[in-house]
Amino acid sequence: MVTSVGSGDRGAKAIEAERSLERATFTGPARWLIAAGTVAAIAVAVDQLFNLRLGGYAMLSELYLYLLAGIFLAITFLCFRAGGGVSPRVPWYDWLLAAATLVVAAFFVLTADESLESGWEYAAPDIAVWFSIAFYLLILEGTRRAGGTVLFAIVLLFSLYPTVAEHVPDPLSGFSQPFTDVVPFFMISSEASFGIPMQAFGNLVIGFILFGAVLQFTGGGAFFNDLALALVGHYRGGAAKVAIFASGFMGSMSGSVISNVLTTGAVSIPTMKRSGFSPRYAAATEACASTGGVLMPPIMGATAFVMASWLGIPYVEIMLAAAIPSALYYFGLFVQIDAYAARRGLKGMARVDLPAIGATLRSGWAYLFVFGLLIFLMMAFRWETTAPFYAVALLLVVNQLQRAGGFTLRGFVDMIVSVGRTLAELVAILLGIGMIVGAFQATGLTGPLATELVHMAGESVPMLLVMGAITSFVFGMGMTVTACYIFLAIVLAPALVHEGLNPLAVHLFILYWGMISFITPPVALGAFAAATLAGANPIATGWESIRLGVVIFVVPFFFVLNPALIGQGTAGAVAFSVGSALLGVWFLAAAMQGYLAGVGTLGSGALALAARVVLAAGGLVVAAPTGVLGLGQVGLTLVGLLIAVPPALFAWWLGRPAGGRPGASDRTGGEGAPG
Repeated sequence: MVTSVGSGDRGAKAIEAERSLERATFTGPARWLIAAGTVAAIAVAVDQLFNLRLGGYAMLSELYLYLLAGIFLAITFLCFRAGGGVSPRVPWYDWLLAAATLVVAAFFVLTADESLESGWEYAAPDIAVWFSIAFYLLILEGTRRAGGTVLFAIVLLFSLYPTVAEHVPDPLSGFSQPFTDVVPFFMISSEASFGIPMQAFGNLVIGFILFGAVLQFTGGGAFFNDLALALVGHYRGGAAKVAIFASGFMGSMSGSVISNVLTTGAVSIPTMKRSGFSPRYAAATEACASTGGVLMPPIMGATAFVMASWLGIPYVEIMLAAAIPSALYYFGLFVQIDAYAARRGLKGMARVDLPAIGATLRSGWAYLFVFGLLIFLMMAFRWETTAPFYAVALLLVVNQLQRAGGFTLRGFVDMIVSVGRTLAELVAILLGIGMIVGAFQATGLTGPLATELVHMAGESVPMLLVMGAITSFVFGMGMTVTACYIFLAIVLAPALVHEGLNPLAVHLFILYWGMISFITPPVALGAFAAATLAGANPIATGWESIRLGVVIFVVPFFFVLNPALIGQGTAGAVAFSVGSALLGVWFLAAAMQGYLAGVGTLGSGALALAARVVLAAGGLVVAAPTGVLGLGQVGLTLVGLLIAVPPALFAWWLGRPAGGRPGASDRTGGEGAPG
């Protein structure tokens, strides 16, 4: 995902780059080399992760990562142009850069054993130093092309920081080292470019990205979209509710907000507009749904796998912990869409225009079975590294057995090229941000910086969280989600954990706040991309996205202070906290739209505005973690309910003249169905 943006022209360029990525169709030698390289890399991954030892040889993990880096960084130069964007026409100099990448990576592959035995990361021979510098320059250029100018500048700055660390004022002062010592450390040690980010890629990410791509190419995306249409399309606001499910699911697979907006939004936004949603609202709905997809299990994009490696816990624990916050976010989005449709009398989609649920399930039940297999293997056997490959194999078998859905040779190669392009983009970014990790490790700065942050916040946990949220938001504007997460996991997470907060909750907090810039002006790339599809004003769409996605701003504070909201605690505590949070989110979302489902509208004017503010406050108190206002969870819930009663009564009073609750007819062809 291209995130080299601020606003205005830079944002437009980033979105156009993402569109060019979708349009690019490689032909000739480049197409076949990308496909061959991707197949070779996947074969290497299968050999390593399944411990097949083909040829009787077991690879060192360093050698394995050098192979992946060499192949995919070379593919980066075949896919991404020096001037930005993606083009199937490969200039001669990009061919040279791709060849140079393979040569340089081959050196590290061939010397991996000697490097490990001789400790080259601390005392490399001259030839290794020169090859390290060459690899360093190639990685910087790959990062610039795949991640954009902003990320490139940040990586470059931090990669040079160890050479001048002792001259930097506190709290950033550290141990300086010569450039010729720093660069081999970046390239050879397991604490920099080939540290946790690339290890997570080699062990976890590659399989799940392959699974997501195969699922889309075999028709899984279309099936889940049809299933959402069949389930909720006939309810009021059905077109937007379908967009929530479809975009959330696709975002979980792709891990890219912008590409998700541009693919699912091309269908969902026109459908929402035809059913009565304003262009601005349709665009904001798509932007929020696509952003939430990156936070939604079971796949959650690449960052969650990096998090699992960072914390040293199974990915399934990340997935289960993220399920409750993700459900709260989408519940809030669903409630707001329902309220918007109810206030404006929008009907659901006509049943004749919707797929039948029975026929949909009969045609696509295999996709549900594949997902079930994936989750079963992960949870029952803890096969996190190999489970997606089993799921991919089953998908391909099922697809070829279908009478009208089997791959042709061209279709199969198209899929492989698409997978290779996605993996190459991610590898180029991970290799670059690995140097940020290495810079902190080389200078010994991580611990002192965390201590300094605690001191600056006055050892106040709320202040530290606010500082962390602002920092995450700012860095999220200029970095990819994964890059932002890794940087803050180094700098900010230790300070928060030091204050006694749950480590898993802290890392999810960082991830959530790093995503917020996609729907928040001045950047709001997800909202901007959706606005271009809807023909809406980008800034107005951004502000509408803030209102629709309001839950994403508050839920991270709730779960980092109350780990029960990520499933940490007794069953009773988790159940009560989740129930309170759902009730609080319902009140908050209703306040944002001025309509309380089952009660009525809050009207308009100054009194209505006051009622909405009070209802939002009641929702926040109901969902708030223990300790706020000096009360426990039960006390907070009761106080929040008392606060919410007056606006609810006000809405009921306004609805009396209509002879019943407003919006009772919420379903096409029926009365009184739930919205």
